[in-house]
Amino acid sequence: MNGIEHIQSAFEAARAEQRAALMPYCTIGYPSRAATLDVLEAVARAGADLIELGVPFSDPLADGPTIQRSTQVALEQGMTVAGCLEITAQLRARGVTQPLMLMGYINPLLAYGLQRFCRDAQAAGADGLIIPDLPPEEAGELVAACREHGLALIYLLSPASPAERIATVVAQTSGFLYLVSLTGVTGARSSLPPELPAFVERVREAAPSLPLAVGFGIATPEHARQVGQLADGVIVGSALVDAIGKAADPVEAAGEFVAGLRKGMEE
Repeated sequence: MNGIEHIQSAFEAARAEQRAALMPYCTIGYPSRAATLDVLEAVARAGADLIELGVPFSDPLADGPTIQRSTQVALEQGMTVAGCLEITAQLRARGVTQPLMLMGYINPLLAYGLQRFCRDAQAAGADGLIIPDLPPEEAGELVAACREHGLALIYLLSPASPAERIATVVAQTSGFLYLVSLTGVTGARSSLPPELPAFVERVREAAPSLPLAVGFGIATPEHARQVGQLADGVIVGSALVDAIGKAADPVEAAGEFVAGLRKGMEE
């Protein structure tokens, strides 16, 4: 089973249980390199269907203050692209079976080498890549490398995306589509955008057979429940990273937070 098939199987399994798939985001190397593996294992045990692994970068333009801070902490502690791949491999060695998405920005991957990165990501056990600052028009080299190594390349759409852009992205994404719930950067919000249902429906019409996962601004079990009624996947990042960063026991906090999200989605 390649990465794309692994991702699809996770969405299919959630659908068979008549619920959306839960995809938490954690920054690799936060709150510390030593704690990362335990935190991610706790997230996996608590009910994640897929896991988004943040590759730290010094200029994370799609991310708000919480994730910016977590990536800076990880970088200051020496986390690198190679280190992120090592953590991914160690997760697999510890028995984590969920699809793993590496979310990062294009400059560090270019420095590492796109073909080399995809080869090493596949070897480490990653299933897909999410690169927010890479438009489809400039993705040819990475598309070819992902295809060679069986990795999904997931694109993002925002509520501002016109029909032509939606069609372009739908034609090129693999695994699932990442729908940004609002215009702006990541970060927990107090409420969901009122236009979200219409946005999801607009994309659904253009991609009836592709899983749609919604992220940005989802902060509570109630938010997760509401989004899960609209989309095939629910992505939660900043609120989880914030809970991890504030806790005396980040591993326990991560597990409790994800378990709460999953419970909310099943009610």
